Amino acid sequence: MASLVLLQDGQAIRFELSGELVLLGRHPDCGVQLNSGMISRRHARATWDGSHWYLEDLGSGNGTFLNAQRLEQPTRLTHCDRVKLGPLLLRYEEQEVSEPLVELPEDGGMQLPSQPNPFQPPAVDATLAPPPRASASPSETFQFNLSDEDEDSAQIMGSLENVGRFGMLDVQPDVKLKAVLEISRSLAGSSDVQALLPKILETLFRIFPHADRGSILLRDDDTGRMIPAAQRHRRDEEDSTVKLSRTILNKVLEDRQGILSADAASDSRFDASESISSLTIRSMMCVPMLGLEGEPTGVINIDTQNPVNQFRSEDLDLLMAVAGQAALSYESARLLASHFEKQKQDSEMQIARDVQRALLPRELPSVEGYDFFASYDSAQAVGGDYYDAFMLDDTKICLSFGDVAGKGVPGALIMSRMASVVQNTMNFTHDVGEAIVAINNHMCANAVEGRFVTYVLVVIDLTTHEMTLVNAGHMSPLIRRPDGTVDQFDEETIGIPVGIMEGFPFDVVSRPLSPGETVVIVTDGVDEAMDPEGNLYTKERVVEFVQNASPRADELGRDLLADVRRHANGREQNDDITIMAFSRSALDS
Repeated sequence: MASLVLLQDGQAIRFELSGELVLLGRHPDCGVQLNSGMISRRHARATWDGSHWYLEDLGSGNGTFLNAQRLEQPTRLTHCDRVKLGPLLLRYEEQEVSEPLVELPEDGGMQLPSQPNPFQPPAVDATLAPPPRASASPSETFQFNLSDEDEDSAQIMGSLENVGRFGMLDVQPDVKLKAVLEISRSLAGSSDVQALLPKILETLFRIFPHADRGSILLRDDDTGRMIPAAQRHRRDEEDSTVKLSRTILNKVLEDRQGILSADAASDSRFDASESISSLTIRSMMCVPMLGLEGEPTGVINIDTQNPVNQFRSEDLDLLMAVAGQAALSYESARLLASHFEKQKQDSEMQIARDVQRALLPRELPSVEGYDFFASYDSAQAVGGDYYDAFMLDDTKICLSFGDVAGKGVPGALIMSRMASVVQNTMNFTHDVGEAIVAINNHMCANAVEGRFVTYVLVVIDLTTHEMTLVNAGHMSPLIRRPDGTVDQFDEETIGIPVGIMEGFPFDVVSRPLSPGETVVIVTDGVDEAMDPEGNLYTKERVVEFVQNASPRADELGRDLLADVRRHANGREQNDDITIMAFSRSALDS
């Protein structure tokens, strides 16, 4: 049995996860209801695939974070994961855990935590993931062996001073400068991250001519594990397996400093580690690759089995300097590759934005005695809000308005499907009741779980000036009378959102549209717009604004949007903002 534990006001509130889908948010129908203005009504969802629970953000305004990383796609939950929604923090717990987490304590050893603290930043995990098939050595595939010492025998006696990315600058500066320049020249212009790593090892073999084997391990951003990424050995006839003690690796990662062992079998600092004695390494060096923020992104390890040419402390400091420059080159290549990928994504998103805009009506109906307005502002390049307005025949106008659960690309895809379904359905029937059943059934077929649409469908008869409407889970349209009072439809007439239950019997309501009356429909991006302090615009303020606004639909819509922008006061919008308004002229009889 899995559960989410909310830690609030010194208390632990447990929410059991059951079934195949659990919604998280402040709406009363959420399985995990969280009362906070910083949390969306349907903020996130947890889904069960038969083996594991996955967490997914539903386009919330403030995002969903798992272990301090913002969720961009469904992510598997593991025991003691930290989930953050707005200001609230939860812990995911499972009754049984197959693999306990490994933490690195201050003494440099490894231990299994008996009471893990889920709100402590995750420690660096020195566990190795399986190596990739790509090889950076002259041989066809490289091999790596990380020894697993007994917990009690993995302690390292003594500690080394952390002297920064480039070692001690006053130690052999001329040699160090020459080596840094050589590796800088070798790596200049490299933007291929995978091709960069073999070049680093190749340069190191020139700087250290007595090195026999070398390897680079990189930290996986998702798992925190050290993954063998490149390897090189000098002589094909000898054992090419690079061997490294977990004790040494942990020490390098924890202290951000290099380790030198002139002879691992006799080095007093490793007396407690029996496995190191079995490695028969005559001389080895292992140093961290420190990223731009000083955190280890990987390690470089080289060794020699020549008992005559052992590495010395000067070699270690030189390797630290070279590794510092190599790490900067690696980070630069990663940033450059990320930049190119971002440019490609931006170009594709601009195309998607243009395609989505083309789905919206280029112009609104022009009918004597009526005034129409609509505006659409997505929070991202594309969004999940939707509206449409078109003539059914010479006497009827169809107005369609919806808000997909979620924004961005997923919301835009559902929005495009909804737009197509409405257009096709209304070509065959002008009856609102029949149309909403057909639209809902179509959206339920092959529906994406959790991607429903709150929706309002309106048909205006221009001969009788009667408005026929169906509301599928959306906020009630506001009807402004000529005297400024605001009328709303009974909440009992509001059905469930489109795409949830096939064959749902929606209520159809009719109301005459009197001269001087204006109807306003908005998405929750309007009433949930936030200022820099996190205060919502609120539905009450929307109603108050409509009461005091111009009776003309175009003026009211533009002024409402401007007032929402003033409230936001420069804060980036949290959700798509869409407004539709239509009015009947007061002079019309």
